[in-house]
This record gives sequence, structure tokens and C-alpha cells, in this order.
Amino acid sequence: MPQTITKHVKDMVAEANTRVTTIPTTEAFDLVDSPDHVLIDLRDFRELKRGGKIPGAFSCPRGMLEFWIDPDSPYHKDVFNQDKTYVFYCASAWRSALSALVAQEMGLKPVAHIEGGFGAWVKAGGPVETIE
Repeated sequence: MPQTITKHVKDMVAEANTRVTTIPTTEAFDLVDSPDHVLIDLRDFRELKRGGKIPGAFSCPRGMLEFWIDPDSPYHKDVFNQDKTYVFYCASAWRSALSALVAQEMGLKPVAHIEGGFGAWVKAGGPVETIE
């Protein structure tokens, strides 16, 4: 018997977008090198190698986010223990919407995500750092 999905990912993303701050792409340009913000790239390493990343962004694969945020986790990363605004992004702003909501629910604050993700960033002419 096939599974019946009762909550679709597009609905989850839409709900997340009502609960977290979304930063317009061109406004996010001003956050590169900001001492008050941490840009978090949620894409996997293959995506980073293929397209680069926003300069100065911290790479956190989506599958490790909760473990890296939680200070009680053996995988905790100190980057998530700063008094700054955390701005998440992925390829198209779906993973980042969900991630920003999860981070917010875990107590990380303030959080936001970039509208349209890295794809919109590149299309708008944002700076890109090559990954080797």
C-alpha cells in the first residue's frame, strides 16, 4: 500500500516563510563581511565545488545543522555560539527556510534566510568565492 503524505514540503516551506525573516537578495549583499552577521551555506560540498559560495560564508551541510548548533552535541561548532544574526541560504531558499525555522525553534536568534537562495544571489550579480 502506498504511503499517504499529509504534509508536503512546499507547504512546510510556505509555513516556515511566515515564521522567519526573509532578506531580499540585493539587501543581503550588504551582509558580506558584516561583523554582526554570520552567513551559513547549507548546500552540500558538491554544490559548493560546482558553483562557489558567498564570500566569507560558513559551510554547514543541512544534515549536520541541528548537531552543530546544539552546544551539548559532540559535533557542536563554535560558530553557532556568537551574539550575531544568522543568515541561512541554500540553492533556492527551500532548505534555508526550513533550516532558519529549526534554528529559531532550537533557540538560535536572531535568524533569517536569503530570498531565492544562492541561485538568486548569482543572478543578481552577488560576489562568489570559488571553492577548490
